[in-house]
Amino acid sequence: MKPLRRVPAADVAALTEALREALAGGDAVWPVPADTAAPVGVEPGASGLPTTVPDDIALVVETSGSTDAPKRVMLSADALISSADATADRLDGPGRWLLALPGHYVAGAQVLVRSILAGTAPVSVDDGPFTPEGFAEASARLSADTPRYASLVPVQLARILDRAERDAFVAAALTGYDAVLVGGQALAPELAVRADELGARIVRTYGSSETAGGCVYDGRPLDGVDVRIVDGLVELAGPMLAAGYLGAPERTALTFPTDRRGIRWYRTGDLGELAPDGTLRIRGRADDVVISGGVKVVLGEVERAIRAVPGFAEAVVVAVDDAEWGQRPAVAVAAAAASAALAELAAATDAAGFPPAARPVRLLRLDALPQLASGKPDRRRIARLLAESHA
Repeated sequence: MKPLRRVPAADVAALTEALREALAGGDAVWPVPADTAAPVGVEPGASGLPTTVPDDIALVVETSGSTDAPKRVMLSADALISSADATADRLDGPGRWLLALPGHYVAGAQVLVRSILAGTAPVSVDDGPFTPEGFAEASARLSADTPRYASLVPVQLARILDRAERDAFVAAALTGYDAVLVGGQALAPELAVRADELGARIVRTYGSSETAGGCVYDGRPLDGVDVRIVDGLVELAGPMLAAGYLGAPERTALTFPTDRRGIRWYRTGDLGELAPDGTLRIRGRADDVVISGGVKVVLGEVERAIRAVPGFAEAVVVAVDDAEWGQRPAVAVAAAAASAALAELAAATDAAGFPPAARPVRLLRLDALPQLASGKPDRRRIARLLAESHA
């Protein structure tokens, strides 16, 4: 066993050096947000939380908690390195990365790991709220003598595209990357089309903290990654899998079972389908399936249809209680971007072939959608706001 060391994620230089040492066998690193003294206000050693981890663990990261309580994921050096190497192999080789995501989430930490292994220094977007201008200015500091990469969440890409349509400097920054990874949540088709029309190389990634970040790119697994569907749920295997959850052996055993062949799998909790050519399509979260009037409705699929409506590319769909139907879909959107009425959203779900139970029954326009530090929408808070708006 070895010590688990907390490092402020905002200190990129210190975090990078700590990760470098961890990858070489040094103390494990737990990046923490700048505004907390310890992850989720819990000190290692308190409430039974371990102060040490197995010798092969290099990194502990919090999950985002967008749909569930945050978990503390333990990643070995081998898992991080396997993930980073597979990413380089799928892209244009090792390169220089832009850090535009918090280092205490796996996507940000992996930018640092990839940079360490590539022997390059990442360039960070300036502190403070993310802006397209800040993205462009940081991008300009990346040299062009190696491949240039960035990792973003959809809301960041949407803001960049909005600005790029009237700002050539921002447009040039986005299109200047050899690849821009976009993950953390589903990318709306409208955003993908706009990015393609601009000339940006967008790579849609699917993965999680439990897989050391994205492990399926544009629906195709990275080298060494196996995908299967069990009872409609996506399961993943490969050298990038996490060792488990810190201080939670029972949850680890349930989430990472080993089959009869000795292969260890990660049960993602996502609904998915595999096309005949092996391409993976994610339908939504299994825990986001609601029963509406006796009909199963996958909120992720409803959200995908809603996001195809102009101005609703960042809309969020959650369930609200309904006295007659049990639960029904409801939509929250940033008011400045969307002008369509509820009837038009219902028409979009009908056009997608969904049953009447999938039609949204409530639309909440907000100045801005609540977000987590990772850039993902705060779905639990959005659900509360929708419930309160009808109280």
